[in-house]
Amino acid sequence: MARPIREKHDGALTGRMDVRVWLRMLSCTTTIEKRLRRRFSERFGTTLPRFDVLAALEREDDGLSMGELSKRLLVSNGNVTALVRQLEKAGFITSRPAPDDRRSSIVSLTETGRAHFTEMAAAHHASIKSMLAGVSRDELGALYRLLAVMKASIGAEHANGEFE
Repeated sequence: MARPIREKHDGALTGRMDVRVWLRMLSCTTTIEKRLRRRFSERFGTTLPRFDVLAALEREDDGLSMGELSKRLLVSNGNVTALVRQLEKAGFITSRPAPDDRRSSIVSLTETGRAHFTEMAAAHHASIKSMLAGVSRDELGALYRLLAVMKASIGAEHANGEFE
C-alpha cells in the first residue's frame, strides 16, 4: 500500500482553506520534483535544470540566444552560462556567435543532444503519468481548469496582497 505524503502542519490549519490548498499544492509539487530529480540523477546522471535547458532548445531548431534562454527558464544569465558549459562539454549542445552581435552566443542542440533529450523526455512523461495514475482523466481535466482559475487570481493580485 502506498504511503501517504505528509503535509506541513498535518491538518492543523482547520478553517484556513486558502492556506491548506496552497500547502497541499506545495507538498504535491515538492514530492513530484524530488522524485523527478532523483530519477534523472539515477537513470541519466543529470539534473532537472539541465533537462530544462535541453527542453527549451529542443523547441527551437535555430537555437536561442543566451539571454532568451535565461528568460524562458526564468533564471539568471550566470546560471544559464554554467548549465550551457556543462551541456556543451558533454556534447549535447553547441554554441556559436550571434550573427548580429558577436558578443552574444546562440546555443542549439546537437544530434546527440536531441537523441539524449528524446530519451529523457520519454522517461519524464512516463514518471509523471505513473505519479498521476491514481487520478482519472476527468479529475485531471477538472484540476487543470481549477488551476487556471487560481493562476488568473494570482496574476490579478497586485500590491494590495502584501503582508498587512
